[in-house]
Amino acid sequence: MSVGIVMLVHTALGRAEQVARHWAAANCPIVIHVDKNVPRKTYNAFVSRLSDLPDVAFSKRFRCEWGTFGIVAATQSASELMLSRFAQVRHVYLASGSCLPLRPVSELIDYLTERPQTDFIESATTTDVPWTVGGLEAERFTLRFPFSWKRQRLLFDRYVALQRLLRVKRRVPGGLTPHMGSQWWCLTRQTLSAVLQDPAREEYDRYFRRVWIPDESYFQTLARQYAITIESRSLTLSKFDFQGKPHIFYDDHLQLLRRSDCFVARKIWPHANRLYDAFLTDAAGAMKKTEPNPGKIDRIFAKAVERRTRGRAGLYMQSRHPREDWENGVTAAPYSMFQGFAELFENFEPWLARTTGARVHGHLFAPDGAHFGGGQTAMNGALSDSATLRDYNPHGFLTNLIWNTRGERQCFQFGPGDNQVINWRVAKDPNAQISVISGAWAVPLFRSNANFMDLRKLAAQLQKTESEHLDVLRSTWVKARVRIWTMAEFIEAPMEPLQTILDEIGPNTSHRLAEVPRMVDLTGFGQFLQNLKNQGMHPYLMGDFPVEQGDIVNTNEKPRKPYLVR
Repeated sequence: MSVGIVMLVHTALGRAEQVARHWAAANCPIVIHVDKNVPRKTYNAFVSRLSDLPDVAFSKRFRCEWGTFGIVAATQSASELMLSRFAQVRHVYLASGSCLPLRPVSELIDYLTERPQTDFIESATTTDVPWTVGGLEAERFTLRFPFSWKRQRLLFDRYVALQRLLRVKRRVPGGLTPHMGSQWWCLTRQTLSAVLQDPAREEYDRYFRRVWIPDESYFQTLARQYAITIESRSLTLSKFDFQGKPHIFYDDHLQLLRRSDCFVARKIWPHANRLYDAFLTDAAGAMKKTEPNPGKIDRIFAKAVERRTRGRAGLYMQSRHPREDWENGVTAAPYSMFQGFAELFENFEPWLARTTGARVHGHLFAPDGAHFGGGQTAMNGALSDSATLRDYNPHGFLTNLIWNTRGERQCFQFGPGDNQVINWRVAKDPNAQISVISGAWAVPLFRSNANFMDLRKLAAQLQKTESEHLDVLRSTWVKARVRIWTMAEFIEAPMEPLQTILDEIGPNTSHRLAEVPRMVDLTGFGQFLQNLKNQGMHPYLMGDFPVEQGDIVNTNEKPRKPYLVR
């Protein structure tokens, strides 16, 4: 059995030829679609240069424009030709002309041979994905988009506004649940043929012709109808910036690409000679055989986005000049808010109280009431643990607590299940020290025995709430001292963050940690996250947990310090 490669090519045909020959050298059949915008003369020359390869075919050409159905039609045509001409193909891998294989093709073939009935396609519902840009999430499936977003932007925007005014809502055919994900997938022959030969395909095609960016939803939705096993992830490394534009990899990204362990990467700059030479001709320098894990470099991209969108502390520039803050002090004394620590460590609250001498509370803003330290029902200033009294004025509750306990450091737990009204008040408070382990709320779900579908729904809700809170903490208005770790990042080296936090709470105590809290057992947690992905939910706040292992991958790299927002 073999792996067939469908290539969508529109520019840099010389590089596309080079990559096609690399695929062909590993005996992979190739079907190439060349954008109809490419001149006929250029196309004919490209076909002629590849005529010496027996297992290379060219499909019917379509005009491919971003956000339109042409890309889907091109993929359909090329895939049909692949399935009809090459009977030995068991998996079909969709790639572009700017994609670059990072590992020997034989490793990809072996990897897929071990998983003969597994489809690799990122597929999640609109409520579970964080990457939608432009305000169109569910609406991309309920409105019509006959105009080009790039060439007819005015008509596009006005037609969307008109449909919203008229409350237009399209019917999704056949009871489908729309899913979204990366365009770059790898499907089995069984699943792909079922999608292409579906009796209702004409109806589906008619519907998706008016969906916005259908190449990120057509196969992602229909694969859910037929796949036996779906791994909701792409084997292609594809990164996007905060505006939804793809990152382009250059020569100086060589080591970064090696760290990803992915089979293929896009989008490669056509003139990145060093990358093409290293990955297409340097067999001795091939990466080690391991599970593809693009999450290993997510932190680098996240920090790059952080630098680009927010700049550096104290650096004033025209695009990010800070607004004047009108507040004149929010609370009376320093205090600390911990998010995710009590979920990740056993008996965290008594340990923190013993270590720092501070007053450590539980979840002060829990739905059932304020969990004061030591199980008290009332605190200084006659503050009651009643949820009704507290929620009447949450901001006043917090400021009263800090005022009436001046001279004693107050610490409390917080999470996405708590009352979120205080988020901005704490974030804009210079007295606040906020420590967050993002995604740790999933640990109690993982350790519970609840129905998995109920867990998935709750996880999506908690993730959305925490994501919105993290957006607040990353705002330019923040004056609190904020440290944020993903759960995977924190677990790799927990001692340094804990020591840093303790040094800030008690700056006069210079001794090192002699006692640390016990971390909960996380065996199987990585598979739990993958199960959520496979059910259509996208857990992205936890960080780079391995897909097929329950434990965090240990590396010899020096752990990166958490970023500081002030």
